[in-house]
Amino acid sequence: MKKLNPLYLMLLLISVSSCDDFLSEKPDNRTEINTPEKISEILVYAYPQMSYFDIAETMSDNVFDSGMAETLQKNEQNYNWEIQTETNNIDTQAYYWDACYRAIAHANTALQAIEELGSPSNLNPQKGEALLARAYSHYMLVSLWSQRYNPATASTDMGIPYVTAPETSLLASYERNSVQEVFDFIEADITEGLPLVTNDYKEPKFHFNKDAAKAFASRFYLIKGDWQKVIDLSNDLGSRPEGRLRDFASYDLMTADQQRVAYAASDAPTNLLLVSANSIIMRSASQSRYYLSGARYSEILGSSTSLFNKSWLFNFYSYNSSITVFMPKFYEYFKYTNVTAGIGEPYVAEVLLSNDEFFLNRIEAHVMAGQIDLATQELEYFLSTRAVGYNPTTDKLTEAKVVAKYPVIADEYTPFYNMTPVQTSYIKAIAEARRRDFIHEGMRWFDVKRFNIVVNHESYNKPTNVLAKDDNRRALQIPLHASTTGIELNPR
Repeated sequence: MKKLNPLYLMLLLISVSSCDDFLSEKPDNRTEINTPEKISEILVYAYPQMSYFDIAETMSDNVFDSGMAETLQKNEQNYNWEIQTETNNIDTQAYYWDACYRAIAHANTALQAIEELGSPSNLNPQKGEALLARAYSHYMLVSLWSQRYNPATASTDMGIPYVTAPETSLLASYERNSVQEVFDFIEADITEGLPLVTNDYKEPKFHFNKDAAKAFASRFYLIKGDWQKVIDLSNDLGSRPEGRLRDFASYDLMTADQQRVAYAASDAPTNLLLVSANSIIMRSASQSRYYLSGARYSEILGSSTSLFNKSWLFNFYSYNSSITVFMPKFYEYFKYTNVTAGIGEPYVAEVLLSNDEFFLNRIEAHVMAGQIDLATQELEYFLSTRAVGYNPTTDKLTEAKVVAKYPVIADEYTPFYNMTPVQTSYIKAIAEARRRDFIHEGMRWFDVKRFNIVVNHESYNKPTNVLAKDDNRRALQIPLHASTTGIELNPR
């Protein structure tokens, strides 16, 4: 188990600031990027340095109104799917939007430098990383600020600007590409970049290494419904990836703070891509009014929700007499800029891609490819690593058990593709497994969108707020500062 090195984080902060200054300068004033080392340095910052976890999680059906008096406006607005008015605080929609485009600018700067050097083969690893990083940030933007991908409407649905060149203006104006155009650009970057990425890094988990690149590609192709590509990408995992999934059982011997560090440790085999994000997600996950309510968490994490009817191995804690509960996933490092005044910036190591998600993507693809028996074996293995007292002799997963536990409800799950009743039950089971594994991490919101799941948010002394199917609020509103430069707003 490795803790993040505070010195590394301080250097990261200094470098991010200097790189942002570099990108805001006119081209004639910039230092020439003409060596592999300089290109690699730029690519360290080609990943969003802000977090989307708080935004996505609070919009999902993982959260409830606990009724606490104190709350942050941004959390309440996310909970009610309202236009967010806070623009100058971390964990806000505008901050994450900017972080993604800032990361894209770094990736594009690296790609331009590689091209100007003649695209030599010795720069293929940097080129591959830059392409994957550019694709990732655009993917996150279109996933949050556009409606779900549907090939029947994607050519007319509004996407986000796909930027493929470095900034040449401090206030550049961009038009929105369609969702289909954005997906085509993402796929082109993945296709070109995937064969080029490497594992040859001092800190490979903070870069698009080979496994991280394949895991991201599997997420993308799962959304597109290209099941065979998901299966092919995950073949190295196999149907029983022993030692490669998260070892929740080992957390029982740790304190809550030790678990926070272990969850995003670079030596955890499941963790494929990490980022040091400027975020207060550790505080939100444990103390926010609109999060996992102590009165309601058993609806998601009680033993009755397990296919084996056993308790989950997940450990939960509370700071406020069980009004809210949380899983210790985030360890905050506070970097002081003025120790006397107590001023600084909080940073949290976050897991962006993992073998846990990668394996669930594989299981889902097998279901949709009609390989139910194989999917049953894989899902049983996955759930066995999460169940207290799992007995391989008696705790057997069967098609009948999955169908009984997750019966088909008319118009509940409505992706753009057709599913048989059996497939629907299995997809619900996998989505519910993903929901629990990635609690607090926002992953549930993306399943809510792609499966078009209705969400009901109850509030004290207010009518229930319903997010209906195909509701316009499923796409975040474009940040105000972006719309003032000409980017078209989403309909409301």
